[in-house]
Amino acid sequence: MKKYVMWAGMALGLFAGSASGAFADDGPQLLTPHYTYNAKTIISGARLFATNCMACHSIKFMRYEFLTHDLGMSRADVQKDIMLPTGSTFKDNMTSAMPTQMAHKWFGLPPPDLSQMVRYKGQDWIYTYLLSFYQDPKRPSGWNNHVFPNVAMPDVLAPYGGIVNEHGKLLRAGDESPQKFKEQVTDIVAFLRFVSDPSVVQRHDDGPWVLGLLAFFTIVAYFLKKEYWKEVK
Repeated sequence: MKKYVMWAGMALGLFAGSASGAFADDGPQLLTPHYTYNAKTIISGARLFATNCMACHSIKFMRYEFLTHDLGMSRADVQKDIMLPTGSTFKDNMTSAMPTQMAHKWFGLPPPDLSQMVRYKGQDWIYTYLLSFYQDPKRPSGWNNHVFPNVAMPDVLAPYGGIVNEHGKLLRAGDESPQKFKEQVTDIVAFLRFVSDPSVVQRHDDGPWVLGLLAFFTIVAYFLKKEYWKEVK
């Protein structure tokens, strides 16, 4: 129980904020994450998500086995780095360890499932949101956000990126450099993009082969056409 309470205090849901601030779209200009969308980036984001976000947030449309089938992670790495200690199997969906009844009791509503968040808000919004937290003693959690004002979620990534005030002044440095922290946030965004459309990696891998086959049959069709029509004047 104490472990659940600790997790809950560190990662309240995005929707647990006040209704007036829910998914505000009139905040600062959104930033665009720049990254190479491949298995390495997605796996890094999966590890960060499991460590910092999954105690409260589910991604119920994703199964653990997708991480092995689609990304090439070993079962041992998935068990060690991704699976929460809840008795899950590889066929199970990636759901939060937080019991729903406790989430209702603590927050009124459980933290939202993030399976389709990239499709709903876009990766620019998520990236900017995760970089826009600041310390706010007036808020119950001690945190606020420029993109999502009055959000109830604390800055669970503060140990990596540090703590700033409302004006961006650094109050306490994080464990990572600013550039490394942005890369970590980008990896989380890449993972959530993958979660929203797991087949995209396979499509990217198959694309060159499909285009190659189309080019080959185009060449064959061209020479067939020349052969069939060579005597037609």
